[in-house]
Amino acid sequence: MRENDSVSIYFVQLVVHALRHQPSRLQSVLEGAGIDIALLNDPEARIPASAFAALWLIQIKELEDEFFALDSHGMPLGSFALICRGLIQEPNLEKALRQCLANFALFLRDFRGSLVVRGQRAIIAVENHASEPIKRRFGEETFLLLMISLLCWLGGRRITIDRAQFRHTRERLSDDSLLWGFNLNFGEARTEVEFSSHYLRLPVVQSLPSLKSFLRTAPQWLVIRFRNQRGLAAQVYQRLRSSHSAHWPTLLEMAVELKLSPTTFRRRLEREGCAFQGIKDEVRRGIAQQKLRETDISVVEIAALAGFQEPSAFHRAFKKWTGQSPGGYRTAHARRAD
Repeated sequence: MRENDSVSIYFVQLVVHALRHQPSRLQSVLEGAGIDIALLNDPEARIPASAFAALWLIQIKELEDEFFALDSHGMPLGSFALICRGLIQEPNLEKALRQCLANFALFLRDFRGSLVVRGQRAIIAVENHASEPIKRRFGEETFLLLMISLLCWLGGRRITIDRAQFRHTRERLSDDSLLWGFNLNFGEARTEVEFSSHYLRLPVVQSLPSLKSFLRTAPQWLVIRFRNQRGLAAQVYQRLRSSHSAHWPTLLEMAVELKLSPTTFRRRLEREGCAFQGIKDEVRRGIAQQKLRETDISVVEIAALAGFQEPSAFHRAFKKWTGQSPGGYRTAHARRAD
């Protein structure tokens, strides 16, 4: 964890929600993590990642619940470690995810997740019966955060989310695009995330020794690492996103810009679960989806903006990314907007 990593106050509000009517306990928990209670009233506030990691661990011990009392039954202390111990025995991410969903269902009463695989697309959907709207909101986001972040850890790489939607509505956060991708919508009929099913065929690369290390640092793996806005991958992403595709650097040129050797550059990206080409593809996908949603410029023009010399190559890539043609994606989004 780097010293300058930070987390939106929104996630602090999520973690301490159960103590909102118990000011003395809330004050004690926040002080234990080195967080000023006044920040809870500042929606723009951010806290150090180290403080958030400390808060996560303090709060689950305070509540004796690893789901932060957002569910009517909750997860007793040790549940998460027990679940993870079973997941590392699975051969691939699909089997691990299905077992993970089933095991969470043994503990949680109000939140249920399901996995649907349709060809090249995989969807994790969440149903919930929480009694309070704010518990439904926080609980759904926590559930999906745990599922996706566990997949990232089990596979040893970042899982790119192609589409995310939630039933609830809330203000957008600066963290959202890195956490849920650029195709994010609120106020939808269902809560679900969609990603390429090829990830599910990846092998589980973790073991008992790596699990022990993971459990010692779980908060940063589950939240901070996955959403690190200041890591090397994020720097590369922002560099590409802020310039026209015609001026994108090669891997060697990017390494020179960052004053790194190409080998060090590759290794550091690998440690963050990324590759230079993969980041380029993520930027291309983000540009394409944004232009298809927010403009009426032609698909040919969008292909060029996303760095494709041939529209046919763009069509193939977009279908691989989203399971839809560019035109189909634009039509579907327009229909939801209406």
